[in-house]
Amino acid sequence: MSQYETMTDVITNEDLYLSSFQALERAFAHTDPQWLHRIRQEAIQSFADLGFPNTRDEEWRFTNVAPLAKLLFQAAPDETSTWQGKGLERALLGDGVDIRLVFLNGHYCEALSATLSATLGSLPAGVQAGSLAAMLQRSDGALDDHLARYADYRTHPFVALNTAFWQDGAYLRFPKGTVLEKPVHLVYLSTAEETPLVSSPRTLIVAERESQVTVVESYIGLGQGVCFSNAVSEIVVGENAVLDHHKLLWENALSYHMATLQVYQDRSANFSSCAVSLGGALARNEVNAVLDAEGAECALNGLYLARDHEHVDNRTTLDHAKPHGSSRELYHGILDDHSTGVFNGRIIVRPGAQKTDAIQKNRNLLLSGNAVINTKPQLEIYNNDVRCTHGATIGQL
Repeated sequence: MSQYETMTDVITNEDLYLSSFQALERAFAHTDPQWLHRIRQEAIQSFADLGFPNTRDEEWRFTNVAPLAKLLFQAAPDETSTWQGKGLERALLGDGVDIRLVFLNGHYCEALSATLSATLGSLPAGVQAGSLAAMLQRSDGALDDHLARYADYRTHPFVALNTAFWQDGAYLRFPKGTVLEKPVHLVYLSTAEETPLVSSPRTLIVAERESQVTVVESYIGLGQGVCFSNAVSEIVVGENAVLDHHKLLWENALSYHMATLQVYQDRSANFSSCAVSLGGALARNEVNAVLDAEGAECALNGLYLARDHEHVDNRTTLDHAKPHGSSRELYHGILDDHSTGVFNGRIIVRPGAQKTDAIQKNRNLLLSGNAVINTKPQLEIYNNDVRCTHGATIGQL
């Protein structure tokens, strides 16, 4: 296929997304509050302006999304009432969780979910855990200050698509002083078979001041067909709060996964992330953390394994916006066969962020002479009173 033909397919399918939004817009207008509907309209206009990225864009230089963009996906239907749960065991963490929320192709499945209120009596006072769509219907303004306020749909095409099309996802709110000993597990399942399906799961997590919680997000492909999971998660970590976030990506070998994790940290907030990628035809994980107050601490860790012709792309941004912040980043990659990997790590130190302490490392192991890794650690420092280091290694057997 020539480059011209590829771009023609991409443009055609951009138009299909735009026409699909027009068909859904009336339904969104009836269910969404006015402020959210306005954001959806802005998001789809951003996608119309941006289009799908291509390899001429420096941020996408090593990841070609043309195979994804040219496929004709159907919006995943709500099958939560009829699905039999085949293969679900591989996606669960057993009894070691306090709260489990399960989503089937982007739709909340109450029958497969489990909360403390159903199993151990009651949730800690004030904790909210459940469907984001259901939360919207309460009209109490709890989402107004946070939903779609952090992940930038104006400059990122896949965030724009998610913001325009999401129908459901997880909502977690932990009030001041909440301490959970066991993790909360968010399970996003893909079950595509003959028909390629697209889902747009959305997650919003708010950990208020002095809370201590652990959240696990799992994206599991149980079907044998092609699916496209376009996920956006927004996390707010309040003053002196501690939030540990873990992500497991285990899609099937035919599927596509685009995900953005956007984190906002308040004064002395501590956020840590561990992302494990085990499968998918094309997967891109973006983690962006803004340390927006003094004393914030952030740790980003990742492990990515790829084989056959899989492609996995990890892009991280640590934005030190205020003084006395610290960050640690370590990503390991293991690639075999004809697989390809990308690591693009960026640390930004703003002019007023003196005493920043940041370390970034990327280590890769190639098990095959045909495997390829493209790694690009970056420092952007606008203050001379800092300690920052970065580096990357590639080893072969």
